[in-house]
Amino acid sequence: MKKILVVLTNKSQYGYHPEATGLWLGEATEFVRIVEVADFKVDYVSPKGGYVPIDPRSFKYATPNDLTMYQDPDFQNRALANTLSPDEIDPRDYAAIYYTGGHGVMWDFPYNEKLQQISRQIYQNDGFLTSVCHGISGLLYIKDDQGQYLIRHKHITGFTNAEEQLSGKKKYVPFLNEEVAQLHGAIFSKKRPYAEYALADGQFITGQNPFSPAAVAKLLVKKMQ
Repeated sequence: MKKILVVLTNKSQYGYHPEATGLWLGEATEFVRIVEVADFKVDYVSPKGGYVPIDPRSFKYATPNDLTMYQDPDFQNRALANTLSPDEIDPRDYAAIYYTGGHGVMWDFPYNEKLQQISRQIYQNDGFLTSVCHGISGLLYIKDDQGQYLIRHKHITGFTNAEEQLSGKKKYVPFLNEEVAQLHGAIFSKKRPYAEYALADGQFITGQNPFSPAAVAKLLVKKMQ
């Protein structure tokens, strides 16, 4: 059975602004827990490979299950200390790729050509492109062989302009995911801020915010089964 590739950030601060960020813990742990219960294996990759920082604010919202996985030696090793680099990935091994969020991804996901190539090949092999929250930034700039954005005419969601305003980080991020998605031809869908929401459109499965990774995982498992 093919695996699921989970993408995590290497960025530990908001660009040049000296405030800690990184992976939003629950956006990895909640997703992984559900797909592993469904007997799917996961690998972890980051733009540079190696160490993945965690946004300290995400611990405030971590559930007991999140913390249990955070303390698991395998998760600490493969997801946080020693992630694979894109050069180590063979896209043919994966049935889906999942872009986690946390504000750090806004700097190292969008323009990473190697991750785009991996995603494009998974998509061309009839696999699924999935994301949650800021992780949508990893899907925004992927193009097909004709130079068209893959998200064009697709119903997708991600962290909204309103949520970015409410997060207090709007002035620090390099762009707004909702705006770029629409600029690139996507049909951007959303619910009220911080409500759980995920949707599928063909090979795309996306979730709106940090309360949506489980919903993304359940949609993906249903599609893959």
